[in-house]
Amino acid sequence: MTILYEDNHLLIVSKAAGDIVQGDKTGDRTLADMAKDYIREKYHKPGQVFLGVTHRLDRPVSGCVILARTSKALSRMNDLFRRGEVSKTYHAIVLPPPPGHTSWQSGADVPDDEGRQRLTAWLTRNEKQNKSYAHRRQVAGAKQAVLDYRTLSHGDRYDLVEVRLHTGRHHQIRCQLAADGRPIKGDLKYGAPRSNPDGSISLHARTVRFIHPVSHEPICVTAPYPADPLWQRLSDQTTPQQSDDTSAL
Repeated sequence: MTILYEDNHLLIVSKAAGDIVQGDKTGDRTLADMAKDYIREKYHKPGQVFLGVTHRLDRPVSGCVILARTSKALSRMNDLFRRGEVSKTYHAIVLPPPPGHTSWQSGADVPDDEGRQRLTAWLTRNEKQNKSYAHRRQVAGAKQAVLDYRTLSHGDRYDLVEVRLHTGRHHQIRCQLAADGRPIKGDLKYGAPRSNPDGSISLHARTVRFIHPVSHEPICVTAPYPADPLWQRLSDQTTPQQSDDTSAL
């Protein structure tokens, strides 16, 4: 866990792949537990420490997680998320689509001036498999999923892509990119040919942007890439503007 931003109301950290944000049936130590220990030790707080989880990040994914240090901040951050006023940008290392591949997904538009392309699909979730499936059109129980993506750089075997979500569905990025012929490196569940050595998948919550719920100042925080040479090689080929995506709120 790396501290990216801290004040009296919020704590934004970079989660390592493999850490869980909140407790599950494994009983493993959580990111929230680590953050509480950090606050307790830094500020010499006795007893229980309040820390609210405002959103989640899949266990094999790395990057930005926003935690609330007060109940007021938690309530207001929840409102921001509910209104879609927290902008999250993800970077992913993906396999390039095979030659001649064309997207089957509805809403696969022509790229815009910055190279972003919109993908729209309908997702259903299989609870037993903990997996989502993409459909070309609406089917029973499906929820619409919309994202924009663009390719930031090309490598010998993999591409680096940027993703912006417009909806928040289960495994949305993983499922939609795989359905578009671009499975994320290491993501066996969604079509990657092999796993990453550490069990991670190469999906990183790179940047979060929002208006602070108490101070009303614009916040933009970027999480460093995982310590993997491939991330470094692919990111070295991008411009600073592409890599950090620090566009104005």
